[in-house]
Amino acid sequence: MDTNILVLAAESKPDDLRKSRIARELVLSETFGVSAQSIAEFVNCATRAKVRLRTEEVDRWIDFLSTMPFTALDADIVRRGYWLCRRYRIQYYDAALLAAAERLGAPVFYSADLNHGQIYGAVRVVNPFL
Repeated sequence: MDTNILVLAAESKPDDLRKSRIARELVLSETFGVSAQSIAEFVNCATRAKVRLRTEEVDRWIDFLSTMPFTALDADIVRRGYWLCRRYRIQYYDAALLAAAERLGAPVFYSADLNHGQIYGAVRVVNPFL
């Protein structure tokens, strides 16, 4: 799952209530995989001025995300992410998340930033907000 969706689910005062509701419902109803990158990006976004979750909330989200299927960021994911980045001409960090999803065996990657319905490697992107 793309980090932006996790942040939308966690925001207490979202700009877009519809997207926040959809993200929250998706995050709380689905089992999804995360990588070390996903959790790190979430913490970075959740503690910035625009979102600014309280420390306790960030800790709860880290605990919650840690219960999901997990993969570490290693050289193989970096290599595969870099290959996906070049192959599909997408941002490296998006490609690394797709590489982690592949490793976890996820058939779907939820994202509003990538092309809905497109298959990147072995993972199909679904935009939950369409």
